[in-house]
Amino acid sequence: MVDISNVGTFQLGNFSVKRMGYGAMQLAGPGVFGPPADRARCVRVLREAIEAGVDHIDTCDYYGPHVVNEIIREALHPYPDNLVLVTKVGARRGADGAWNPAQSPAELVAAVHDNLRNLGIDQIHAVNLRLMGGAGHGPSEGSLEARFTALAELQQQGLIRELGISNVTSAQIAEAQKIAPLACVQNHYNLVHRADDAMIDDLAGQGIAYVPFFPLGGFQTIQTEALSAIAARIGTTPLQTAQAWLLARSPNILLIPGTSSPAHLQENLAAAGLVLSAETLAELDAIAGAVGS
Repeated sequence: MVDISNVGTFQLGNFSVKRMGYGAMQLAGPGVFGPPADRARCVRVLREAIEAGVDHIDTCDYYGPHVVNEIIREALHPYPDNLVLVTKVGARRGADGAWNPAQSPAELVAAVHDNLRNLGIDQIHAVNLRLMGGAGHGPSEGSLEARFTALAELQQQGLIRELGISNVTSAQIAEAQKIAPLACVQNHYNLVHRADDAMIDDLAGQGIAYVPFFPLGGFQTIQTEALSAIAARIGTTPLQTAQAWLLARSPNILLIPGTSSPAHLQENLAAAGLVLSAETLAELDAIAGAVGS
């Protein structure tokens, strides 16, 4: 089994977590909707992640909905003392599996309580306000004051330890920081989608974690002939290479690759041990310029 104890750590608010974590989205059924085909395998994946040293799990109660948090509770409750559970709020699932906005303060508060109940905890370590954004799943400008204030009030009540925001612009980060301290930002970022380069560097300077979603492509593939050639030369897979590049990109980047496969979990975690040379990093940087972001 892969051991990620040497991957290094970064602060997620007041919590110190390893830079390689686990994203639980794929524990639900197809389209992140309904139950998985093999619940026992999902339980096994979670337990193997913890055994390997993972201490940061990213989840959400609208994965399923409710299904993923219930599986996490089945697999890991009572939770290890060092495990940091991070969720997000701001959407709900339609009966047809649609992703619908649930952005009113009342809906956000209800969503936090759903997460607490289904995870079986009295306080959640961190909650991200997930803005629904604009076209192409990217962020769009607009005030988050009322929404983020609702979560800050739950933090003051002791239901949330740390606050974050997701799918946001730099202006929204600044607005949120006027309301409450930020522990993390979750945005779309990977080897070829690099619109947040300056944001990552700014957050690193402030000691704020940056957690990329779609780190391996999502709706935009990162698979290129150049990436495959580099990976083959250094004796690893293209996706492991892309994850190692993210870890090398900035010390505040925390990875949360997800899978429902034990074998794939080990492959993802092994990326934490890859050390890329300066030459290889330069070649990987050039891929972004060739593909465009």
